[in-house]
Amino acid sequence: MAKRKESLVYLDTHVVVWLYDALTDRLSKAAVEAIEDNDLAISRMVELELQFLHEIGRLRVKPSEIIRRLSTQIGLRLSDVGLERIVHEAMGIGWTRDVFDRLIAAESSAMDIPLITKDRTIRAHHKLSIW
Repeated sequence: MAKRKESLVYLDTHVVVWLYDALTDRLSKAAVEAIEDNDLAISRMVELELQFLHEIGRLRVKPSEIIRRLSTQIGLRLSDVGLERIVHEAMGIGWTRDVFDRLIAAESSAMDIPLITKDRTIRAHHKLSIW
C-alpha cells in the first residue's frame, strides 16, 4: 500500500526494534495501519535509547545499522527537533520516571505528532498514543 505522505508519526523504541527484526506480528492493527499510511520518524531520544540497549547487551546491532536499514526499507527518518523544546515540554510530564519515555512522549506532545507505542504507561497518559 502506498503511503499518503501527508502526515507523520513517531515510533517508540520497541516498535523500531520490532520492525528491524521483522516482528510485525507484535504490532496492533492500528499501529500497522499508521505505519503504512504515514511518514515515519524517530526522536533522537529513541536513537539514544537504542545505543543504551546496545551497550547493555539487549541489542546485538548498533543503532546506526537499525536506523540505516529502516531508513532504506520504510523511509524512517530522524527528527531534528531541538533539545530545548523537548526538555521544556518534558518538564511538565510527571507520570513517569523513565527519562527515555519522558523525552520521547514530550517530543510527540511538543510537535503534536502521534507516537506509536505499546507502552501502557505512555498510552494511559499521552493522548497522542497509537496502539
